Amino acid sequence: MYGWRGTILRVDLSNEEIIKQPLNESVARDFIGGRGFNSKTLFEEVKSGIDPLSPENVLCFAPGPLSGTALGMTSRLEVSTLSPYTGILGDGNVGGSFAAFLKRAGYDQIIITGRAKIPKYLWIEDENVELLDASDLWGKTTWETTDILKERYGKDISVACIGQAGENLVRFASTIVDEHSSAARGSGAVWGSKNIKAIAVKGTGNVELADPKEFKKLAKDDWEFFLKDHLQHEVIAKYGTHIGMMSWWPGYRYFNKYLAADEIPEDLTPEAWKKYEIGRSGCHNCPVKCKDVFKIPTGKYAGEVGGALEYECIACMGVNCGIEDPITIMEMENLSDKYGMCVIPLGNTIAFAKELYNQGIITKEDTGGLSLDWEDIDSQIELIHQTALREGFGNLIAEGMYSLAKIIGKNAMDYCYHVKGFSRGPHPPGLFALSHAVSTRGADHLRGRSWAYGENDPEVFPILIKTGVLPAQMSTDPVEGITISERATTLTDLIGRCKGAVNSWVCAVPLVWKYPLFDGLARLLNAATGYEFNEATLEKVADRIYTLERAFNIRQGMTKKDDRFPQKPDLKITPEGEKELKEHEKMLAEYYKVHGYDLETGIPTRERLEQLDLKYIADELETNFPYPDWDGPPLWSLDNYPHGGTRA
Repeated sequence: MYGWRGTILRVDLSNEEIIKQPLNESVARDFIGGRGFNSKTLFEEVKSGIDPLSPENVLCFAPGPLSGTALGMTSRLEVSTLSPYTGILGDGNVGGSFAAFLKRAGYDQIIITGRAKIPKYLWIEDENVELLDASDLWGKTTWETTDILKERYGKDISVACIGQAGENLVRFASTIVDEHSSAARGSGAVWGSKNIKAIAVKGTGNVELADPKEFKKLAKDDWEFFLKDHLQHEVIAKYGTHIGMMSWWPGYRYFNKYLAADEIPEDLTPEAWKKYEIGRSGCHNCPVKCKDVFKIPTGKYAGEVGGALEYECIACMGVNCGIEDPITIMEMENLSDKYGMCVIPLGNTIAFAKELYNQGIITKEDTGGLSLDWEDIDSQIELIHQTALREGFGNLIAEGMYSLAKIIGKNAMDYCYHVKGFSRGPHPPGLFALSHAVSTRGADHLRGRSWAYGENDPEVFPILIKTGVLPAQMSTDPVEGITISERATTLTDLIGRCKGAVNSWVCAVPLVWKYPLFDGLARLLNAATGYEFNEATLEKVADRIYTLERAFNIRQGMTKKDDRFPQKPDLKITPEGEKELKEHEKMLAEYYKVHGYDLETGIPTRERLEQLDLKYIADELETNFPYPDWDGPPLWSLDNYPHGGTRA
């Protein structure tokens, strides 16, 4: 096969079996790769209603057909599972070198099932694949695990692994790639539940292309654009996502307000972070290199080097928790990476707990004597350790916002701003709220929101509309804008491409600045694979995958009632609140019409599913609906989790 390597790697941990399965060409054409392969696998192999932390869950890893090629920004790996954090589709998209190395080793997807009797790790070197004893790695941080495996196999490998948080089944534990890249939505806890610690890969092969000359020309055009584009070359390469502190209005003290640019603490501005920076880095084959490398100057971790300190850490672990000290934020970033936890749910769950504490809903009696005052730096650092090791009050934080609210009871859920269990601050109805409400993995700006009105493309977006690449109503019609943006971001996740540090059209859709909307991407795929893709076929593929993901969540108990937007506690009892709910319902109905969903239930209609060649999904939904209502993942007794370990 061209573009694809033609092999799926299946690992049955229960029976310690490794099977190499040929990639079906029709699956390759209809689902392309990455998120497409994984979402299809999850729908077909994960039964409705299972516990995400049981051996029945499935863990999938997939690069795209353009990963491992000369096209820049294509070392993105999709990590997918039934999320133990939300109880619905849980896919995370992670950078580093793993996707490119896996493709070069000869694989288009890894599917892991079952549960190992003792800790294991997977070693992949081209055709050689081994499942090995990881007892000596269990209990290690992600940094220690990566260092040990690189000492064992050489520096020219890529490592995906978990830290103590994954081992202790912290529900928002991440898959960490190459020490600093994180795949969110709780996949790390699924690793831990399956007793697998790491996957190390070395690939020495090449991705064969159908038309290498044409592909090289297109890839060169794309690469040179990023070396000349002002935003990417002059701003993102210098500041990365730190620029978001001045333009993205981060939440302050659990979304009590959103900070405008002139309210950002001086020490947290993009220029202020430069004083700690000792270099820049990027994922494999990236022309931009958006990530910082920093060195902590003082305190307990003085001299420690970290990397990829993103906006979300500053916003979620920092100001939304009431912490404004940059040294502390760098320490928290490194602790999260070492333990293997996503900073977004970790930060927002801590901020939520602080809000409950300051509202008097919980007290020091509930926290084991730990202060949850907004400015208390030492207590927050302590709580991060406790969460990763499931000790003290951290055992509750490790459950995540939605489950924490259920456990606490009282009126805690009134303050739990979420969509489908994933945290997001309150927004009025409109494009922001609608995009979060209908996202297939819970509240999420990476399923289309940022692209719908060119949030981060102040120069390119108006040109795309003016030249007719994007429709004129794109930025004024929420449903139109979100629909097109969903397709763009879905296709990005299929091919293994980065959406860009600041979620940009020119990153997410290759060559969009040069050709009509998805025409440039079609040209790249045609040159890579030898198939004849065009804009229409790519739109159909994107819609097929988004609709399949919707169906997966329907089986987990999601219906129209869950397409909510994050709400303030008094929203339903005020005249303004009632008006906002009606506005949202109106937009949601229009969205359902465009997408072919039933207006009463939000379920994709048989007609729409058959149009997308998903008849088997229509048959299953009709046979088994209704499913038990979603109410988060199944709760365990807090005493039943593994806990403890060495502090980072």
